[in-house]
Amino acid sequence: MSAGRSGRISLPALIWLILGEWRAQPVRVATAAIAIAVGVALGFGVHLINASALTEFSRAIAAVNGDADLQVASVSPAGFDEALYPRLARVAGVARASPVVQLTAAIPGDDQGLTLIGLDIFRAAAVTPGLLGRPDPAPQGASGGGSGLGDAGAVFDEMAVFLSPTLRQAVEAGPGGRKAGARGAVLSLSAAGRTVPVTVAGTLPGVAEGRRIAVMDIAAVQWRFGQLGRLQRVDLKLAAGADREAVEAAIARILPPEAELVTRESQSRRSDSLSRAYRVNLNMLALMALLTGGFLVFSAQSLSVARRRSQFALLRVLGTRRDALLIQVLIEGAVVGAVGALMGLGLGVLLADTALRLLGGDLGGGYFSGGQPVLVFAPAAAVVFFGLGLLCAIGGSLLPAREASRAQPAVALKNAGDAVDPSTRPAIGPALGLLLAGGACAFGPAIGGLPILGYVAMALLLAGGVTAMPWLARALLSPLQGARFAAPSTELAVRRLWGAPSQAAVALCGIVASTSLMIAMAVMVSSFRGSVDDWLGQVLPDDLYMRLAEPTGSEGLDPAGQARLATAPGVAAVTFTRSLPLRLSPETPSVALVAQPIRREDPGARLPMIGAPRAIPAGATPVWLSEPAAWIHGKRAGDWMTLPIAGGQRVFVAGLWRDYARQNGAVVLTSEDYSRLTGDALRAEASIALEPGADIAAVTAALKAALPPDLAARTQFARPGEIRAIALGLFDRSFAITYVLELVAILVGLAGVAATVSAQTLARTKEFGMLRHIGVRRGQITAMLAQEGALLGAVGVTAGLTLGLVMSQVLIHVINPQSFHWTMETRLPWVVFAVVTVALVSASAGAALLAGRRALSMDAVRAVREDW
Repeated sequence: MSAGRSGRISLPALIWLILGEWRAQPVRVATAAIAIAVGVALGFGVHLINASALTEFSRAIAAVNGDADLQVASVSPAGFDEALYPRLARVAGVARASPVVQLTAAIPGDDQGLTLIGLDIFRAAAVTPGLLGRPDPAPQGASGGGSGLGDAGAVFDEMAVFLSPTLRQAVEAGPGGRKAGARGAVLSLSAAGRTVPVTVAGTLPGVAEGRRIAVMDIAAVQWRFGQLGRLQRVDLKLAAGADREAVEAAIARILPPEAELVTRESQSRRSDSLSRAYRVNLNMLALMALLTGGFLVFSAQSLSVARRRSQFALLRVLGTRRDALLIQVLIEGAVVGAVGALMGLGLGVLLADTALRLLGGDLGGGYFSGGQPVLVFAPAAAVVFFGLGLLCAIGGSLLPAREASRAQPAVALKNAGDAVDPSTRPAIGPALGLLLAGGACAFGPAIGGLPILGYVAMALLLAGGVTAMPWLARALLSPLQGARFAAPSTELAVRRLWGAPSQAAVALCGIVASTSLMIAMAVMVSSFRGSVDDWLGQVLPDDLYMRLAEPTGSEGLDPAGQARLATAPGVAAVTFTRSLPLRLSPETPSVALVAQPIRREDPGARLPMIGAPRAIPAGATPVWLSEPAAWIHGKRAGDWMTLPIAGGQRVFVAGLWRDYARQNGAVVLTSEDYSRLTGDALRAEASIALEPGADIAAVTAALKAALPPDLAARTQFARPGEIRAIALGLFDRSFAITYVLELVAILVGLAGVAATVSAQTLARTKEFGMLRHIGVRRGQITAMLAQEGALLGAVGVTAGLTLGLVMSQVLIHVINPQSFHWTMETRLPWVVFAVVTVALVSASAGAALLAGRRALSMDAVRAVREDW
């Protein structure tokens, strides 16, 4: 174990020293490694989940869009005038243009939607050949007559439909079995408010597995589904050597407001923006957990250095240089970090695979649907998260390593107590600086639409809170310092903690870090859930709600059907609404364009308004924006904006309202203005107030009887309580990963408390031996240790709760609005506070008691013999 002439520790001696320390304190080392592993696993797992989901989503878009170089798409399901198609085909640089009708459709009896595409076969062959159907061969001996489905002519038959392999398998697995998917089988397709029979003609071999796509001749789709004169998109193939930017500029100049130019890049940005805030927040919370792991490493390494102070002093006497001791402690931390990071990568892959199977690619957030993502491993991300875990562990070891290298050999050989003189008042300046910096960052704006400064604020607040622990421990224990206690064990416990603030602070680091993070998340989730619950009470005032379960978004009741429902027995009043997707920008997800029977002078009667509504200028068309729509598109009450409907309609933002249902935003028009601008009189949703004493089941049956038969089978009725339960269930599902993170934080915090308190207690064997020599009984020492642990846990809970509440306000009032564009009121989860308090105080007291019994098992004379 000699240091050698160079003053450095040899590699065998270094390994022997490190392994010896780990054998002596395995729980402490394991806890630190697990804390690093948890942070890496959560961050890497979330990254893999979202990478897999985005890859799957991009494949789905590519399957529908085919191989086009550019695409002009409608901003709403209503489409645009097909007269735009020949103008696009004549743009310089465009070699081919293929008109497309694209509708969301369904097969009655199948609960999954599909995409119905109408193509001009000759144009599509040059632009999107991957969407072309391959007719099934006619049965042997068949003439191809009768059904009109000859092998070559099937693609032009108005009844013919070609199904993707996945959709055809689903049809064959449904009612009718293989006969339903066989050549010539007749299916029913529902789209755009119509249900028509179609005949299976073949397969789409160019569409990948997992895509539910049906292709028909464009003329047949326009005629049979009421789309005459309308297109949903035009696919473009550029000429060889064409200037792409010039072509895009020329196309942009001729586009009407109802259409937009879509590129692969804008589609990628749009799909990325669907879940960007959600996954960034989960990644940031995972990194906060990793930071907590770094504090636990700091706590573990500080205790290790304090326990081995005499060992380091002996090495210094033997000639070891200061930098050698510094390197030794850093290597110890790096190995712990490397082991934890490797464990975390493996756990992250397991977490991602499990989450994809159980929750899907959106982690329950509802951003992606229609496919089951396959796990995609990301080597570069693995390297990054491994490096982050290693960096946190090394960072947590830096201060203990410096302390080990700076120890004075002569003093350290005899002193195993606190390195700080008890008469010295702990400094508060650095902690205040970090806390003030965190507070300043909390008031900063979003960067690139993300709350980067908000998370910097949380990290600074966490660092400031931990740095303040020596001062806070002394401050909280000072009132007890002058008190007189009946029990000597209590007196000893208080005096010891007050006189060793540095050791108390080391024990508190892990407690405060894990507790504050967990409390911050618990308060945020409790506040969000409570606000959603209150909001549901505001937006569900009636007795019964009806929704047409039609995935097309273009289904609805005409005015005559609405009148029949309004006069059904037991119905006092019916309020009809309409909601359609509308894209305001090529790079942002669609908002919901909502028609509601709102009175201009009192919008708050139907909408949960935020602030006072603005006076509507004479002749203006008013709209009311939800919070997310106002944030995303940079609008405020009193602004003007243009909606891409009716040739571009300028509207006045008359107010903002709270909406937790649509993260991408909603624009509300009065029912009269909506019908006037769009020509759409259909309504797909209704809220129904019942007459006093009416039986809700009888009224529901009467309403179903008043509906057309084809709609009645696809209409859903629900009571407010049922909708509330479903909505809160979806909320809990979307926050499932957050609940897991909270549980992990609690478990890591409890493990850190136990390991830290145990290590500190075992390092005080000499102290216990001296107390035994002066007549203190064994039972009094164990009582002292239990009270020390309880006091330590109480101080840690006090600091963790306080810091967690401050951090929760950053989450609620900074990070959440900047990420998801929702505001909420703070709700405190008192039950969680009580459980955490009892658990941490009990864990601290129990760990100290158990470790004390182990330390006291050594004979008192042996414990102090080296001091004789």
